[in-house]
Amino acid sequence: MAAITASMVAELRAKTDAPMMECKKALTEADGDLAKAEELLRVKLGNKASKAASRVTAEGVVAAFIDGTKGALIELNCETDFVSKNDDFLKFASDLAKVVANEQPADVAGLSALSLDGEQIEAARTRLIGKIGENMTIRRFAKFQGGGKLASYLHGTRIGVMVEFEGDEVAAKDVAMHIAAMKPVSLSSNDVPAELIAKERSIAEQKAAESGKPAEITAKMVEGSVQKYLKEVSLLNQPFVKNDKQTVEQMLKAANTTVKGFTLYVVGEGIEKKQDDFAAEVAAQVAAAKQG
Repeated sequence: MAAITASMVAELRAKTDAPMMECKKALTEADGDLAKAEELLRVKLGNKASKAASRVTAEGVVAAFIDGTKGALIELNCETDFVSKNDDFLKFASDLAKVVANEQPADVAGLSALSLDGEQIEAARTRLIGKIGENMTIRRFAKFQGGGKLASYLHGTRIGVMVEFEGDEVAAKDVAMHIAAMKPVSLSSNDVPAELIAKERSIAEQKAAESGKPAEITAKMVEGSVQKYLKEVSLLNQPFVKNDKQTVEQMLKAANTTVKGFTLYVVGEGIEKKQDDFAAEVAAQVAAAKQG
């Protein structure tokens, strides 16, 4: 049986907003497996127990660049929020987005080998690390070229969206803002990744099983839950943030606009950030001093 620490309970609580004792029980039942404990809580407490997608666990910025039908969205990470506001760091992110749009590198390694103002980008990154005194990495980027018009939206520097569209630019920018707020995982319900659907179906099946209702009823409950989830996470089916009386699809149709695709980056999403245990650190220093 894995030891359940206060920091594990705190991390699960931060991700789910569930009561502390419920978090501890779930972690105990899951033998310390955080992901499994989160799933158990969702079964017990409902969908509101999952907030992981809106939490970020690493620092950095998202930058965007558009030039006609060419564009790029990039995430540049650093260790602290303080450095994410540094002017040199912000300029480096902005410059990288421009290089990606213009040069269309295949991946991060390819981007790092390119030049920026006569200096190899990897060398520029290393130099900036030395100047600022903190590690930084180019995490990911999305590139766009010739696929149609582009619109972007940056919510501060932590959330970035790029939308490929045909039609009205104002409508496209509204959609980009909507995506930043509602964080859909796909354009339509048909595009939702199979693994996400499977996870939702598993949770729905567990919840339905606990209801004690007949099999034919629980089967309908499960299917209803899955269909509800598909509508909630697909862009075109979501209620439009500026007018929840219509879906995004309806708003776009009224504006004679078509969204071909989108990319959403949230700084640090999916990265586990190291949590320092201050009390343990002090205790270790005291013990070391005594031994000395």
